[in-house]
Amino acid sequence: MGSGDWNDGMNLVGMGGKGESVWLAFFLCEVLRQFSEVAGRHGDPGFAGECLEEGERLRRNIEEHAWDGAWYRRAWFDNGTLLGSAGNEECRIDSISQSWAVLSGAGGATRSHQAMNALDQHLVRRDHGLVQLLDPPFDKSSLDPGYIRGYVPGVRENGGQYTHSAVWAAMAFAALGDSERAWEVLNMINPVRHGLSPEGVETYKVEPYVVSADVYALAPHIGRGGWSWYTGSAGWMYRLITESLLGLKLEVDKLRLLPCLPGDWRQFKVDYRYRETVYHVTVSQHPADEEGGNGSTDISVDGIEQPDRAIPLKDDRQEHTVEVRLRGKR
Repeated sequence: MGSGDWNDGMNLVGMGGKGESVWLAFFLCEVLRQFSEVAGRHGDPGFAGECLEEGERLRRNIEEHAWDGAWYRRAWFDNGTLLGSAGNEECRIDSISQSWAVLSGAGGATRSHQAMNALDQHLVRRDHGLVQLLDPPFDKSSLDPGYIRGYVPGVRENGGQYTHSAVWAAMAFAALGDSERAWEVLNMINPVRHGLSPEGVETYKVEPYVVSADVYALAPHIGRGGWSWYTGSAGWMYRLITESLLGLKLEVDKLRLLPCLPGDWRQFKVDYRYRETVYHVTVSQHPADEEGGNGSTDISVDGIEQPDRAIPLKDDRQEHTVEVRLRGKR
């Protein structure tokens, strides 16, 4: 883990060079998977195989050592002390280990569902419309993970909502096909929602038209936003909406649509620009009791059915009409 992974406030966990990050292990599994694809495209099957082999070895080690019984641990200190474990007085559970178990695909299927249920149970604060990064916050225990303890408990990374991680949680729910909880978390972290009433504006106190880095979970400031105009979280929220929820997946010169929609949505439209060519896409969702629903997706481009269920992208500077029909499972 060194002097911090994604959470640089945990700068003392692995300062001695021996501490290890469970989140970073999941993230590395995904990096290795993506690099194997890059190596394959560049005609280097040896390196592609090495990436896959190392990723699988790492995945097995995670499953053997990082599972805590109901969720994935966060890290080990240099001296071997656990962090993000049920036995911890503070930081018993951390959001990003759970979400990236799903997003990396490296977590076991049963455990990934169990881990996200634990995240929901311990970190989603429906009463205040926020998602904590970790809980309980660091305060008085003997653990010293670093400068994260300099924040008041419930503020910023120290047990408040850090919007990066809240977005990752929503993406993970979507990846599991749990549209209800994915959209629920999006509605919680959507800044517009904080400006719908005078009371909400008075609580949030920052701009409701941009993304804030964090939201306080500390009384009497619960729900107050901090460090607004935060581009990193805004970029991830854009990906959450366009990729995880509306389902746009770019594959070089093809576009696939794998939406995760609320059950009561019947249709949405999007104009997708590929270089200098625009594709007008209409996605319609049909319940299982209509037209023999079987969970399939049918796609036509300019009236021509696409057998591989993908939209071929060609920069011919013509406008194209795309129809996507989602058929619900019985």
